[in-house]
Amino acid sequence: MEAINGKVPFNLGTLHGLIYLRGSSVVNRDGKAFLGYIKSKVLVRVKHRKKVVNRGRGEAADGICQFQSSRKEVFLSRLKMALTRIGLAGLAVMGQNLALNIAEKGFPISVYNRTTSKVDETVERAKVEGNLPVYGFHDPQTFVNSIQKPRVVIMLVKAGAPVDQTIATLSAYLEAGDCIIDGGNEWYENTERREKSMAELGLLYLGMGVSGGEEGARHGPSLMPGGSFEAYKYIEDILLKVAAQVPDSGPCVTYVGKGGSGNFVKMVHNGIEYGDMQLIAEAYDVLKSVGKLSNDELQQVFSQWNKGELLSFLIEITADIFGIKDDKGEGYLVDKVLDKTGMKGTGKWTVQQAADLSVAAPTIEASLDSRFLSGLKEERVEAAKVFKSDGFDDILSSQPIDKAKLVDDVRQALYASKICSYAQGMNLLRAKSIEKGWGLKLGELARIWKGGCIIRAIFLDRIKKAYDRNADLANLLVDPEFAKEIVDRHQAWRRVICLAINAGISTPGMSASLAYFDTYRRERLPANLVQAQRDYFGAHTYERIDMDGSFHTEWFKIARQSKI
Repeated sequence: MEAINGKVPFNLGTLHGLIYLRGSSVVNRDGKAFLGYIKSKVLVRVKHRKKVVNRGRGEAADGICQFQSSRKEVFLSRLKMALTRIGLAGLAVMGQNLALNIAEKGFPISVYNRTTSKVDETVERAKVEGNLPVYGFHDPQTFVNSIQKPRVVIMLVKAGAPVDQTIATLSAYLEAGDCIIDGGNEWYENTERREKSMAELGLLYLGMGVSGGEEGARHGPSLMPGGSFEAYKYIEDILLKVAAQVPDSGPCVTYVGKGGSGNFVKMVHNGIEYGDMQLIAEAYDVLKSVGKLSNDELQQVFSQWNKGELLSFLIEITADIFGIKDDKGEGYLVDKVLDKTGMKGTGKWTVQQAADLSVAAPTIEASLDSRFLSGLKEERVEAAKVFKSDGFDDILSSQPIDKAKLVDDVRQALYASKICSYAQGMNLLRAKSIEKGWGLKLGELARIWKGGCIIRAIFLDRIKKAYDRNADLANLLVDPEFAKEIVDRHQAWRRVICLAINAGISTPGMSASLAYFDTYRRERLPANLVQAQRDYFGAHTYERIDMDGSFHTEWFKIARQSKI
């Protein structure tokens, strides 16, 4: 393979460092070196130990030969084979960590960022964290040219316009058959639009969900690539090693499907994550506000829960949070955190898609509404003053509580609510898959979420097995095992919600989950009345339970006649 413009790694005893090829010139990373002239007429700057050798062009070849002629030959051969396996553009923390992960798994990687200090920072981290094969570039052309063909470049930049800008920058130097992968939280339709526009240039495109936060990116995320299958095959070997590894389950990556399916799956994953976090927060609120558990007790409870059916990343970190003391004052840090939850939009997209597809997702919707209400901090402070003046305290009632019983009831309520939340997310994925013809395999998605990602949990293994038993399962609630678990826990679930209601503690996620279950399990609902009302005022017609067809009744006329 010919040496081309771009950084080239080498390590030849005393001849070591990083070099850049610029046309016919090569300079090392820090620009300090001696000038030499190799027989291939490449101008080279290299550092030999700590002594800088600087010879004229006519003497330079002899100068290099003085190192050792055999070393010179090795150096020349290295120049011909030094292209990297993959590139990554966008070096915020997630991008840096994913690049280091890729390099640590044995794949030399080129990195680029518009802010050049991020490039230098990443290269320095690679050096500190094990002399990893990460090579940084300050301009896009040499970055692209440093990657072996067909080139593959992962982008990790902010969704929206920055993605389009990055694509425009990179595609100017890419060639037909090269591939761009968007690893951000992008709207799936943008991914499909970009895939089409890239195809017109002869380029391949993938939208890849990456879950696991900073730690996951560095040590093993859950990866959800969708789009060009040909592009996926380019990097399958890398992804299989970079993804989180789960014993008896394998790497947490799979080819999701065509188009924007990878980004859509990641979006729904985040929606489920919203629901999970809200349910845990409600469990915390009931235990703290009604049960009066201290932070030490809460840490013990969540640590214990993390050894059983609720074992998960979110339960684990929740237990950790309760044990962190405030380093800027007295008490625990969690009590000093402002009760105002941020968001980046994927939860809202999930709820919008659920509405567009007529898929009930009340737990996820409740979690989003809770974030909206949390943002009204100033209004809530004033509202509390108003209602306290009318005799409403923060907690409406106080009664003796059996803490052990409450803890067990809340555990059961949390688990039952989680089943409903995941059922809603899976139903949304199925509906979109049918609409778009993606052919999503829900059991396989549950498998790749078992490790690396934010919602990773032992619970997901049960979900995978449910879809393995029946790939066409209408709803997780009717899987025999999950159905039994819901039935076994519903009384505790109802006790917790009733206790919270009487105490004036809102549990919108748990309440929405219970309402979802109670609605779904009933053969007949009061929807007959709603449809009759629609026909009354809007002539929308209705169906009957005792005969086929569509019917309309002149309700108003009949009602008036009956009143005469």
